[in-house]
Amino acid sequence: MNQASGHRPAPGRWCPAGGRRYYFAVPRAAETSGPSFVEQLRRNAVALISLVVALTALGYNTWRNEQTELNRNLRHAGFEVLLKLGELQRVAFDLRYDRERMAGTPRVGWSYVLEIEDLSMLLPEPMPANARRLKRVWQDNWQGLESRDSTKADLAYEPISDSIDATRVEIVNTLTSLK
Repeated sequence: MNQASGHRPAPGRWCPAGGRRYYFAVPRAAETSGPSFVEQLRRNAVALISLVVALTALGYNTWRNEQTELNRNLRHAGFEVLLKLGELQRVAFDLRYDRERMAGTPRVGWSYVLEIEDLSMLLPEPMPANARRLKRVWQDNWQGLESRDSTKADLAYEPISDSIDATRVEIVNTLTSLK
């Protein structure tokens, strides 16, 4: 070390103070950067595996929750449509067989048909198509349900009843296919 300046000469340089070369130990680059990447992986393997497992579990749990919520919504909409189909069937029975204006009117039937059509939009295909078909059948045949002529009333009732039954079967199939 040079007494006057207070600094050491660079390694392997001529030092004028004593007339000889001084060599200082210079650490290698690998020693200054710490352990190697492979060594760090080895030391932290448990933590890295735990992180991968945690992220995988979080992703699966999020997907499962979304799927469960979707199924819950589909079930609820399906059960509501089944209830409305039952009410529409009751209106059709009352108009066809009982002719009780208090129990069922075509206007009440229309409200059920429209509710069924709206709720079916929440369900997967072919439910919206079935609901549109039910609406067309009701639209084409509801007037005949009030007919005093039993043949005309039967001709109006049969397609409505068949369409209600087909829609009901499709909803039950949709609900049983949920996982």
